Amino acid sequence: MKLQYPFIQLPLTFDAATLAAEIQALGESVWRPHPQGFPGNSALPLISHGGDPNNDDVRGRMQPTPHLEKLPYLREVLGSLGAVFGRSRLMRLSGNAEVTPHVDVDYYWRDHMRVHVPIVTQPEVSFHCGGQRIHMAAGECWIFDTWRTHKVINSADRSRIHLVADTVGGNDFWELLKRSRVLGHTAPWNPQHKRPGGAEPELRFESTNLPAVMTPWELREQLTFILDEAMPDARLGQLHHLAGELGRDWRSLWAWRGEDRSGWPDYRQRMERFMREADQISQGMHLQNGLTMMRAIASLVGLVAIADDIGTGAAKADERSGMLPTA
Repeated sequence: MKLQYPFIQLPLTFDAATLAAEIQALGESVWRPHPQGFPGNSALPLISHGGDPNNDDVRGRMQPTPHLEKLPYLREVLGSLGAVFGRSRLMRLSGNAEVTPHVDVDYYWRDHMRVHVPIVTQPEVSFHCGGQRIHMAAGECWIFDTWRTHKVINSADRSRIHLVADTVGGNDFWELLKRSRVLGHTAPWNPQHKRPGGAEPELRFESTNLPAVMTPWELREQLTFILDEAMPDARLGQLHHLAGELGRDWRSLWAWRGEDRSGWPDYRQRMERFMREADQISQGMHLQNGLTMMRAIASLVGLVAIADDIGTGAAKADERSGMLPTA
């Protein structure tokens, strides 16, 4: 998600030692290598599609895995965030390894924030985003701008473990955000420390997260966002014109077909025409964060606007993109 600042610290702290002990008790067998085998990256699934720890999809009903059910304090940590959760994991980065520079571009990341709670870490672990560099200390709570290029470097010999919870937010989460701080902020700072042993939280999980058919209103919003993020280029006017035509036709199809499957071929045909025409115009065009224009259009619109076989196969967000949203 694009944020106003590269890093934002939420006003919560946690007992990292208790979290680490809970995780260690699960053993090594529950850790999985990165789905695409990136060196030094491994994960322990906590919330996943259908609660299946072997399913990395970001689309569909999210439920707790058996691992989360064995982590009572970690559930309290999640509950204190006051959010609705998508796919969430413990992310481990081995010593002398890194998460290479990337932007989280796919549709899932357009509206999802990544909440980081460092559990096992050391000062040699550095997080880089938007020209800023920080060390997230154990027990702190952070979000960051995934729309900017970011990376993580662990130059220590020991592994780093973070809780990484994906969320679109929630009423209590937004209240926490109002009391957050950014780097260089000098106002009084009184984060609440969440000790172990609280009441069992009622966690909320996503049941709907990607559209069957994108509404014409969301289609317009997504395309407007992309074009507003573009670097100056004389061809932008042509792309605005194409986007306007697509929005007009999509609105007509929506009024006629809605989400009914009988209309999916019509939606797909119109989208494929737009993608061909946009590709012809936009060669060499980039966004401010370095992405190519067509990469952004395909990820936020073209591959997810219709949940037919083509769209569904391409809508698995990060792992299908070749990017690395595993920081």
